[in-house]
Amino acid sequence: MTNKSIIQTESAPQAIGTYSQAVKAGDTVYISGQIPLVPETMEVVAGDFAAKTRQVFENLKAVCEASGGELKDIVKVNIYMTDLSNFATVNEIMATYFQEPYPARAAVGVAALPKGVPVEMEAVMVLS
Repeated sequence: MTNKSIIQTESAPQAIGTYSQAVKAGDTVYISGQIPLVPETMEVVAGDFAAKTRQVFENLKAVCEASGGELKDIVKVNIYMTDLSNFATVNEIMATYFQEPYPARAAVGVAALPKGVPVEMEAVMVLS
């Protein structure tokens, strides 16, 4: 595929495995899972579940911007949580980052996530 490019930014956590922060194919950007790492330290942000969720959205935002887009360009978000009782908190925080019409979304309960974090999100963005 000749129209594929790799997105990389210092404003989001660096990849901690064999993946890219995002891949742009045509006008679609596939954003890898973001966990609540602080980009400058690569450490999990301090605080409660809400603080960790906000950091994940900030990381998504940074990758969107590095790709030439914004959060509003996201068409699909997958959210992974180790405790689905935090679903209301995710909804509340997500509403501060997105306005209607909201992207499509899935929320999935999982047994564990990298670095023992409670939340991870991946997204698909379409640039116009």
